[in-house]
Amino acid sequence: MKRFKKRGGFTLVELLVVIAIIGILVGLLLPAVQAAREAARRMQCSNNLKQLGLALQNHESALRFMPPWGTELSAAEAPANPVNPWFTATGDARRPFGALGQLLPYLEQTNVANLIDPRRPLVDPVNLPPPFPMGTNNPALFTTLPFFVCPSTPEAPRNYGAYFAPLGFPANTPYLLPRTDYAPFRGMRGDLLANCLGLPNATMNNAMLGTNNMVTERRIQISRVTDGLSNTLCFVEIAGKQNVMFRNRNWTREPNFVHLNSFYGDWNISRQMRGLSGVAPAVIAVPADIRQFGCSLINISNEDNPYSFHTGGINTCRGDGSVSFISQNTDTRVFIGLMTRDGGEVVQDTN
Repeated sequence: MKRFKKRGGFTLVELLVVIAIIGILVGLLLPAVQAAREAARRMQCSNNLKQLGLALQNHESALRFMPPWGTELSAAEAPANPVNPWFTATGDARRPFGALGQLLPYLEQTNVANLIDPRRPLVDPVNLPPPFPMGTNNPALFTTLPFFVCPSTPEAPRNYGAYFAPLGFPANTPYLLPRTDYAPFRGMRGDLLANCLGLPNATMNNAMLGTNNMVTERRIQISRVTDGLSNTLCFVEIAGKQNVMFRNRNWTREPNFVHLNSFYGDWNISRQMRGLSGVAPAVIAVPADIRQFGCSLINISNEDNPYSFHTGGINTCRGDGSVSFISQNTDTRVFIGLMTRDGGEVVQDTN
């Protein structure tokens, strides 16, 4: 008579223990995986800024000057053949590509740059493709360029419809422009200088690519950067627009407002930095409500100030093309010293 051995099996308790152990291991492993992914994203972001810094250097080498944050055509330079119907509407309608847009040929984007006539403003039928009114340009102009976007930044709106509405553009039409998370600065707000440095309350345009006159000062010479290129920031992260960010909270959909300035070709992505309190208000009705003045600068709000979705700080690029990660706890005086091109400060390493 054959004998059968009784097979051993797992009890319910043993299965639960194994599942619990697996759950614990996954829980321990997941933060490490997320941290590794963020490290890779931050490195890619740093590389994007490196490319911008090299492009700025190549621009200067080729043309013997650097582009200011923005330029404006004079009345005498009004386009003809064909006439631009919006040219006299506002100062904004007289402005060609901003600094990042002018770097396109030095970012291996000559094909995109060739679609733009630099003698005309961006808001011009020759430079705008459909669905912009009377637009005749190639829609490829507004292709998203990945090196302008930090991979750590969540997806954000990029509709400029509210901007173009005052010019008479048809309402309820999405005018989508590719966004960027990087920007040059113009300078400092007077309240920041007065409240935090004890200087006169006068807004300054002495960041590296700053200019006091967009019509007559269209070239930034290296000789104006008297603090030295290695001691002066040229590009920083101001990430997440058109969303309104305040200390990792997206306020955009609460009162339903956005930061329009998100397109890489927009001159107004460049901002004048403010000093903020860092205290979140109970209710935000308009973007100005986040401006509770203080001396905090980094990762408070992306309205005017440096802002990123990295933990603890922002990626930056200096005038010599070097890239560094600057802590959000960096002393205000040190960071302002890095932002100004002619302050005469001796800036310590912030890494």
